[in-house]
Amino acid sequence: MLFTCSPTCVHAYHQHKGKPKLFTSLTAKKLSGRTDGHLNVDVHCHYFNPEVAKKAASLNPGQQEYPFIYANQHTRDVNTQQMAERGAMLSDVEVRIKDMDRMGVDVQVVSPAPFQYYYFAPAKMGAELARAVNEGIAKLVAQYPDRLVGMGTVPLQDATLAVRELEYAVQKLGLKGIEIGTNVAGKELTDPSLKLEKFFKRVAELGVTLFMHPNGYTQAERLTDHYFNNVIGNPLDTTVAVSHLIFDGVLARNPKLRIILAHGGAYLSHYWARMDHAWGARPDCRRVIKKKPSTYLEKNFFFDTITFDPTMLKNLIDRYGADRVVLGTDYPYDMAEVDPLGLVAAVKKLSKTDRDLITGGNAAKLFKIKRKR
Repeated sequence: MLFTCSPTCVHAYHQHKGKPKLFTSLTAKKLSGRTDGHLNVDVHCHYFNPEVAKKAASLNPGQQEYPFIYANQHTRDVNTQQMAERGAMLSDVEVRIKDMDRMGVDVQVVSPAPFQYYYFAPAKMGAELARAVNEGIAKLVAQYPDRLVGMGTVPLQDATLAVRELEYAVQKLGLKGIEIGTNVAGKELTDPSLKLEKFFKRVAELGVTLFMHPNGYTQAERLTDHYFNNVIGNPLDTTVAVSHLIFDGVLARNPKLRIILAHGGAYLSHYWARMDHAWGARPDCRRVIKKKPSTYLEKNFFFDTITFDPTMLKNLIDRYGADRVVLGTDYPYDMAEVDPLGLVAAVKKLSKTDRDLITGGNAAKLFKIKRKR
């Protein structure tokens, strides 16, 4: 199965030519293969490690994930079919490279599939699984070092082990970033019992970029139908997680943190003014932070382009600046943007300079990516 958009896609910037499942993006052809040193970099794409999945099988992970718990049977069946159809895209590097070429992506910054966080595992086992995931990412990248850059994972259920794995992933394996979830087995990232302040402090000290990616909403009893725990729940859980990082003072205490938010920055990046109003109107919203909340959105966060609409993407760019937006696809899932360059090119009145920042310049800086000579 090829990585394509849905059968009902009507995007104006897709050239379907009567074949609803397949398209040839004229923009991808035009903007790819440049010889001026620019690289198109996708920062939001996933890799599933089958060998690690076997090691984790005793945990029965599928039954413990929120996207499974809060889903009706139809959604579960569709997800099972998706994994069967897209398994090669998730795990086969040769398939991945071909899809990158078709999309016009020069480099993928590959992160683990979110259901390989394994935060629900006992701490020691969680650390062992994280190590296996990270070594698998490093091996994947080594096969195509000019095309792939790796991000790792850490066992956030134990702060000491998380710091240890962070250092190993970055300093020993050479991974360029760390992907984290939006909660730890239902606990907020700022929950005192997790003691993750030491993790965030070490991340800032090392200058490592974090990529925050959700895996469903934690209390989604009302989101079981229509794939709502992904459609609504994913951006909702990101919004809650980021709000806690801001209001609980993690960013104020660690001003050098750099965090990329998946899915266009979720809801918070587009409805930031409400939290600013609350901060100004209510003393209980000023208990920890001394600056208005949007200050931290502006200074500490980056946002991927996965908005599915040029106007929404333009609003994001206008609000935060082209230097805070990075190209993303969510490859290879069915909720992915299959024509990332086409989406960016469809943004009205976007200069070439800003387009180049978004499609690769910002990511190259965040992950220290250079074109090989």
